[in-house]
Amino acid sequence: MRQPIARRSVLLHSSLAVGVIALPSVMLTPVHAQSARRLTPSQSEGPFYPDQQLQDADADLLKNGNVAYTSGQSAWVSGMVSDLDGKPVSGAVVEIWQCDAQGTYRHSRSSGNAPMAFQGFGKVQVGADGRYRFRTIKPVPYPGRPPHIHMKIKLANRELLTTQMYVAGEAANGRDFLTRNLSTSDRSLLEASFTRGADGWQAEFGIVVKA
Repeated sequence: MRQPIARRSVLLHSSLAVGVIALPSVMLTPVHAQSARRLTPSQSEGPFYPDQQLQDADADLLKNGNVAYTSGQSAWVSGMVSDLDGKPVSGAVVEIWQCDAQGTYRHSRSSGNAPMAFQGFGKVQVGADGRYRFRTIKPVPYPGRPPHIHMKIKLANRELLTTQMYVAGEAANGRDFLTRNLSTSDRSLLEASFTRGADGWQAEFGIVVKA
């Protein structure tokens, strides 16, 4: 009679030990998942946010009205705007602006006169999936700056983020006056890899904001 009781005692203690070991891993999983998401770092707006009325400001920067822009390397830049919980920020407006292939912005203070063919600025409102997509050129460097695209995220009457997206792999990213003081991990959040596709260059750039 004593032997079965002893066995039950051993099994009970074994089960409790397994439960104590397994419990922390279950509790830590959601904490770890939450800490993996980080806000996209903010960056300066810069001096060349458009200061003139633009007739065309849609998602296709390679076509300004009926005029096509053929310089530079065409590229698609896309991504999702989400919050820290990974939920899409439905209704957010994404604006981008950048210089043309000659380093000129569509701005009265930019050197030279931007050709009318390059739109230079575009904006889209994301839907329930939080996705945006722009047709533009692969960004180019100009004196003092590595290749980059300016971005601004708005929601209703609030400005959620102003930042800049950089081309991954550019050595100048670590020397730029706006990025050299960032940690390597923060800088990586502002970099997008451009890969060749059948329809030009492709880049995916996710944006995490505090909505």
